[in-house]
Amino acid sequence: MVLKTGAGALADSRRLPTALRSVLGYYADTGVFDYSSLSLKSEIDDRTERMLDDVYDRVEAALEDEFGRPVSFRYDTKLILPAQLTLGYVYREARRDAGTDPVTDDIATGVPPVETAGLSGDTPDISPREQVVRAEQMTRLSIEALVDGDMRDAINDDEFEDFETDIDADPRRVAETAQAALQSHLDGLLDQMPPVVADAYQWAVDYSEAHQDRDDYFRDLMTAAEDGDEDAKDAIREEYKFADYDEDPAALTEAEKQLPYSKTQYARVGVIYDGMLDLYRLAGLDIDDDFAKAIVLAIIGAQVWLDDVDDYADDRAEGQLTPVTAEYLLAPDDRAAYTRVVDITEQYLDLAKEYATAAESPLTGVAVEYIYRSGDPSVLPGHR
Repeated sequence: MVLKTGAGALADSRRLPTALRSVLGYYADTGVFDYSSLSLKSEIDDRTERMLDDVYDRVEAALEDEFGRPVSFRYDTKLILPAQLTLGYVYREARRDAGTDPVTDDIATGVPPVETAGLSGDTPDISPREQVVRAEQMTRLSIEALVDGDMRDAINDDEFEDFETDIDADPRRVAETAQAALQSHLDGLLDQMPPVVADAYQWAVDYSEAHQDRDDYFRDLMTAAEDGDEDAKDAIREEYKFADYDEDPAALTEAEKQLPYSKTQYARVGVIYDGMLDLYRLAGLDIDDDFAKAIVLAIIGAQVWLDDVDDYADDRAEGQLTPVTAEYLLAPDDRAAYTRVVDITEQYLDLAKEYATAAESPLTGVAVEYIYRSGDPSVLPGHR
């Protein structure tokens, strides 16, 4: 108990690096101390950075063809974290079962075999090395798909500040050229796989886009609520904060489907990663249900705590309905809204940590702690 209390105190010390504070905070909460998670995180960061370099090399080739000169390209996205955590999860499981380290210096590329029984939990008996190979292949595919999807959203929203190039050109032209190059390559990879893979991928995309198609409607509700329309506020509660699921996600329990903003945020971000994990299962990898829940709940919490909190002022000014702007419309005052935002975030992230612990994935638990300790709610009204 003394050790856990001391760890909690150290975790709250801002003089320590956030990564170390996250390890200590996770231990203080769960009693699980796994300093090796830091070295595993470093290894995963290095390997997925090399995968991203391959993606950007493809984009740079397309930009050179488009502009007639070499172009340096990078795209700032945080959305690959769940793919990184899944790769780390498979590495840990494979190493646990192997006599020698199944992770080699080279990173496997190409298209993994597809095991359709994987979706029903009937995973094949494959060697630790083959698990690593398939996980690396699927992570490479997932990273490209996640970057492509994030680029699509940026183009749709006319947000080009995360596209980094060394060429003075129309940002939209750069973004559309980059995204088209990735989409073409992804389509080719999916064509090499059985239709069930493309179907699983497309289902997640369609589910998410159905939510995006309601954006104008939610903006209209927010505008009306800003003007004091009580009916609009009731609609935000019923259709945005506590909406009923049309299609029940297997990744969440009945209780989790009742969490504030569960349906809208699952459709906004959670479903993409739920679908991503199904792709790993189709590759014959045993992805534990508790691990899947940890990923989905963590990404919803991260969306609220990192993006929506940071963007609150801009979202409020631009009429963008998010869980954070919604609370400031529905709560009786700023302090109550602030308290609700913190409480909602902690509900998602605390559950994610519990599932990470149950799945014996301390790397994921530490990552959830890192998300929480990286947030800055002091930018919100009502903080003091």
